[in-house]
Amino acid sequence: MGGLSDILVIINAILWHEYVLYSIVGTGLLFTFWSGFSQYWALRHGPRIIRGDYDDPDDPGAINHFQALAAALSATVGLGNIGGVALAIALGGPGAVFWMWVIGILGMAIKLTEVTMAMLYRNTDDPENPHGGPMWVAARALENANWPKLGRFVGIVFCIAMIVSTATGGNMFQAWNVAEITQAYYGVPTWITGVILAIIVGAVILGGIKRIGKFAATIVPLMVAAYLLAGFWVLAANVGQIPAMFALIVKSALNPSAAAGAFIGGSVFFAFQIGMKRAIFSNEAGQGSSPMVHAAAKTNEPAREGIVAGLEPFIDTIVVCTFTALIILSTGVWNRAPDIPFEQLPEFTQTEEGWTLPNIAVDGEGWFEGDSAFIVIGAHDNHQTANDLHKMTGAATVTATGFEIHWTPFRSAEKPEIVSNGIYRNYVGATLTAKAFDSVTPGLGKWVVTIATWLFAISTMISWCYYGEQGVVFIGGEKPVMAYKIGYCILIIIATLGFVKTDADLDNVIGIGTGVIMFANIPIIWMFGYQAMRSYKDYIRRLKAGNMGPDSKPPSLDELLANKDV
Repeated sequence: MGGLSDILVIINAILWHEYVLYSIVGTGLLFTFWSGFSQYWALRHGPRIIRGDYDDPDDPGAINHFQALAAALSATVGLGNIGGVALAIALGGPGAVFWMWVIGILGMAIKLTEVTMAMLYRNTDDPENPHGGPMWVAARALENANWPKLGRFVGIVFCIAMIVSTATGGNMFQAWNVAEITQAYYGVPTWITGVILAIIVGAVILGGIKRIGKFAATIVPLMVAAYLLAGFWVLAANVGQIPAMFALIVKSALNPSAAAGAFIGGSVFFAFQIGMKRAIFSNEAGQGSSPMVHAAAKTNEPAREGIVAGLEPFIDTIVVCTFTALIILSTGVWNRAPDIPFEQLPEFTQTEEGWTLPNIAVDGEGWFEGDSAFIVIGAHDNHQTANDLHKMTGAATVTATGFEIHWTPFRSAEKPEIVSNGIYRNYVGATLTAKAFDSVTPGLGKWVVTIATWLFAISTMISWCYYGEQGVVFIGGEKPVMAYKIGYCILIIIATLGFVKTDADLDNVIGIGTGVIMFANIPIIWMFGYQAMRSYKDYIRRLKAGNMGPDSKPPSLDELLANKDV
């Protein structure tokens, strides 16, 4: 990506500065303790709500609790679990998984808080099409404080950030992964995959939230079940290594991960940073996205839907992400040996653009035009890996006799030296996970993971389109929605035109979308989270006392704000 790659690195360094990470962890700890460990009630009480024990068809909203959870999970349980976990391990090593767990647990409290806030301030003027989310929280809460213009401004800032995140992580990351894995296994040009995805997604999103809810409630359980079934087969073949993999995850989180094979190493902070980014991207805690779909749930109890939402990070990160991580780690695909051994080490030469290598001919079997590859080299100190190792990338180009790897010049003040014994195929994101499946049963990743990738990506893109739509509605009303949906589908195609090649570039692209929306949403949580805590504590108090049901009406918003409910 050249200069664009450098720009993405700089932006990510700002958005994901260490103090930003600490503030996110601090937010999770704050609401975990403030709520009295709401994770407990999410796991205990949440399943009963989802089962329909508290459903009332006369409550405002358009979809039931299960459909709201399924629609939200269709955005979170997706390629973040297949491709995002692979990305975390490829860059940060096994230790990144530990930090994903930490954010998963803390994210349960954050998600409960932001969804309860959204339910308190949602717009139900049209009961069949309610609107909610951080922008409505900011606008209505600040309007109540006699700052309507400030509320509108804060809401618009959040919506712009949401649309950026929708375009990158919710859309382009998904489409790119599908195109990459489909080309890797079947040789289908990436742009064709983009066109097909755009047609499928477009057909669903034109039907609105009810069609999205029905689609998600049908497809999410099926796709998760199929993925888990195939994954259990892989884990069964490596069952003896699972305890050691858990130990490796914990050990690597506290000590720098040593380089091995395709993995070039990772410092503790880098593992922490990567694990947090991927966990937040996957379970969306603190992004303010899923409150938009939960706001459509039929209920008159704000905290009840917040408790349902608290289950999302547990299902997404603690269960499904860990499942994928164990598959990748136990098969050893993350630190595999070179795919193409060197017969003779090539020599570096220095140019104005940096150090480069001569083009290297490779066997054409399984390669396609533009496929990415890398070698491991030693050069200047790498603060991310806690050593002096780097990846030098290249791309496959068709020649008259087969394929050649053309290398991207590497910038360094000192002459690099080749450390790896050969060339690695650059399995980025979901493709790395698929290769882990293939290592146990050839063809399993080719079919099961590819199909799961398609289904996960489609469901995620559909849900995120709805999130972005809510931002558009808040800013400009219903009129721009159709133009937004058309533009959203066009972005799917653009994402498959091949401008992203490496795992680092992919991480930087989605990191921008996630980072921008966190900057916009976390302050809203800080400002109005106390209202969610009042609502939640009142709900738990009434639940413990048995005061639930039609004879026990919940307090009004005015009563909650005046602290009359406690």
